[in-house]
Amino acid sequence: MRTRRGTPLVAALAVALPVLLVGGIWLGGHPEDLPAFARNAFVSDHSTRVVDEAINRLASDYYRPVTKGHLADASIAGVIASLGDRFSHYLTPLEFREFNQPPSFTGIGVQVNSDSRAVHLRRGLLIARVFDSSPAARASLQAGDVIVTVNGRRLAGLSADAAAALIKGPPGTDVELGVTRDQGHHTVTRAVRITRATISEPVVTSLTRVVRGHKLGVVALATFSPGAHGEVREAVERELREGVRGIVLDLRANGGGLVEEARLVASIFIPKGTIVTTRGRAQPNQTLNAAGGAISTSIPLVVLVDGNTASASEIVTAALQDHRRATVVGTHTFGKGVFQEEEPLSNGGALDITVGEYFTPDGRNLGGGGVKQGAGITPEVPVASGLDTPHGLAVALGALAAKAR
Repeated sequence: MRTRRGTPLVAALAVALPVLLVGGIWLGGHPEDLPAFARNAFVSDHSTRVVDEAINRLASDYYRPVTKGHLADASIAGVIASLGDRFSHYLTPLEFREFNQPPSFTGIGVQVNSDSRAVHLRRGLLIARVFDSSPAARASLQAGDVIVTVNGRRLAGLSADAAAALIKGPPGTDVELGVTRDQGHHTVTRAVRITRATISEPVVTSLTRVVRGHKLGVVALATFSPGAHGEVREAVERELREGVRGIVLDLRANGGGLVEEARLVASIFIPKGTIVTTRGRAQPNQTLNAAGGAISTSIPLVVLVDGNTASASEIVTAALQDHRRATVVGTHTFGKGVFQEEEPLSNGGALDITVGEYFTPDGRNLGGGGVKQGAGITPEVPVASGLDTPHGLAVALGALAAKAR
């Protein structure tokens, strides 16, 4: 009896279930078409429901075609913008993929001073750094040279960005530069033809200088990317094997990177103790200590900074300053006392959002909060204006030579 009575019911369910499934999927994508009582029952969060409703209406009714994906990206970006935090961003799927690629660009292989006033004061672009094995290096350009013309056009009066854009171009094409170099009491100008190439910016560069009879090493770190600490340690140990009596750690124009890399870079010079303390709302408070294996504290150290030294760079600089391990030389640093975390999203994009604040070993927060520029780090040995890159390095080397034995 029960089997016979159940047969019509099973047949009815076999027909009804696919219909209910298709209907449920359709209504799930169109919650605005549900009756009010059903909308409230099946869609739990009214705030997010109305966003979906707005996106659906715009995608279907706006007078020009617009995709839901574009509207969703714009919605997330608007939410992040509403925080008023200049350090938090939404990365679209394309931006997130590019964000995680090694940095590269098309050009000649130089880093120019980022302060736009340099163009007006020096009548051109001041070269801050020449990358190893780059077209610029093969053309014998040096830090301190000033590019005054590009393909015959004078750079005086242009912004730094506009002047730099004239140098860029497709790989394999040539650009002719007019370059000046101070030699004693006079300035020499020469024309240089350089073939552009795709440049991969080195994370770490190093060089050796002799100042007042002391052999000194300079190690420059561009960013705190994964593995940066290993490259810094390798460069430092190579300079020490060459017999240098002290190290300049050049963190100018270094905008930061990974907090863990900052801890490990600081640990190359600080044998023990606190490097940084982090505090966040959704994360446990953490005190990050030196990892061990530091070089001898008898080796003098100078940290060279500028107004673009920020975030992880400031963590390292402040730790070395608070532990009395290094002399800080340069201009006032950026002042960023917060840190971010990448949180991937299901669409392939990511939130890069501020998740906490950090504090130096002495308990200082360098400013941040995402709203306004903070206090930053005040160097013990200031460098006026920060525009003359060779002068800044010369001051750092002089301060290091005074400490060398």
